[in-house]
Amino acid sequence: MKQSVDSALVLVDIQNDFCPGGALAVAEGDKTVDVANRLMPHFPLVVSTQDWHPVNHVSFKERGGPWPPHCVQGTPGAELHPALNRTPIAHYFFKASSADKDAYSEFEGRDEAGHSLNEVLRGYGVTKLYVAGLATDYCVRATVLDGVSLGYQVYVCTDGVRAVNVDPRDGEKALNEMSKAGVRLVTSAEILESGLAGSAAS
Repeated sequence: MKQSVDSALVLVDIQNDFCPGGALAVAEGDKTVDVANRLMPHFPLVVSTQDWHPVNHVSFKERGGPWPPHCVQGTPGAELHPALNRTPIAHYFFKASSADKDAYSEFEGRDEAGHSLNEVLRGYGVTKLYVAGLATDYCVRATVLDGVSLGYQVYVCTDGVRAVNVDPRDGEKALNEMSKAGVRLVTSAEILESGLAGSAAS
């Protein structure tokens, strides 16, 4: 029987292509790795997500989308950052893997067994989500707002996210939008010092 837990850490798209040197690099994207590694041991459940695009994905500029090709299935750029500690990660989810459909929210992704993120979290009894990763103004924002709409209490680790910032204030605007939606903005230090991470249910 699966152990019941009250909280989960969701690591959003901490992939090579979103880090310095990648095809769609986010400034200081690799800084999210250290934060994620510090947080993971304190959570009863950790899940990781990845963009997993086919070579002709609709979001790519060649098809009229806004982005250069990135996170193409099976390429080094689609892999998780090599410094990210995989040991605590219990589930991996992959999204935007169909050529003609884009997806920013991790709730649109599936694991290798075909289960959605929401199905897996509900299966554990999770009620609180803590989110870190990339990028604040796109996949983090979409995932967090979906989490709120699905009834989770959502926390965003502000030092564990970074923004694309097509407009220099996009990251700030995204955090403000999330806060207005009821999301709690916290630092990794606050999570660790206050014991917010939660525990397995007795």
